[in-house]
Amino acid sequence: MGVQRVSARLAAAVLAMAVGGGLGAAVLSPGAAGAATRTVSVTPIAAVVTKAAAASCSKGKYQKQVEGYLKKIGGYGKVSVDGKQSAADCAAIKKFQKRFGIKPAAGLAGPTTHGVAKRLAATKTAKCKAKKKGYTFCVNLTQQTTWVMKNRKVYLKPTVTRTGMKGYRTPAGTFKINKRTKKEWSDPYEVWLPYWQRFIGGRGFHQTTTYIHDAWRGSHGCVNLLPADAKKYYKIGKIGMTVKVIGRRSGT
Repeated sequence: MGVQRVSARLAAAVLAMAVGGGLGAAVLSPGAAGAATRTVSVTPIAAVVTKAAAASCSKGKYQKQVEGYLKKIGGYGKVSVDGKQSAADCAAIKKFQKRFGIKPAAGLAGPTTHGVAKRLAATKTAKCKAKKKGYTFCVNLTQQTTWVMKNRKVYLKPTVTRTGMKGYRTPAGTFKINKRTKKEWSDPYEVWLPYWQRFIGGRGFHQTTTYIHDAWRGSHGCVNLLPADAKKYYKIGKIGMTVKVIGRRSGT
């Protein structure tokens, strides 16, 4: 009976520490039958979970730089700018990658993640010089980013875009949305353009038809958007709304 009592108490102690994430060792005092005291070492459960979570994300070449950009941008969770992958860093980078359609969204701070984070962190929304009243759709060709202002305040935060490649440069200037259709057919390129909002010639906002982070590909002058962003832009947009395009894409 003494052995059974010690075994039961031992199991309960280990279970309690596992559930509570306790640290150190479990010590059993002598039982009623005079059973000897036993000490059981237990690996801290919380530490195991944390290490496992961090291990699920590999450390990328641009770890510290991405941490710094995410801290500046904000909104993706707590990060430590130390160049070391942690569970919190892993979660923040994954969240960022999912938001901007970076594949795979595995938490690795690779060149695509670094490039997107750097562009967003470098975007100065005030440079758009938006209208005092109403909405202004802003596009920064240099940073390849876009955002929406309302009454000169940021209404939709900067997101990624892909504009015209060499030979199809998206022009800078101030324009007006002059056509909107949920699904526009492009005769020259024989492809559907979801959430189409034209603002000059045959150029306008629309959902990307390819992987937006293939920067080498470029567009034929349009402002390509991620699906979620294209829907938001379309929901806000109306004929006559202002579009301000600034800067110039490298190589165009």
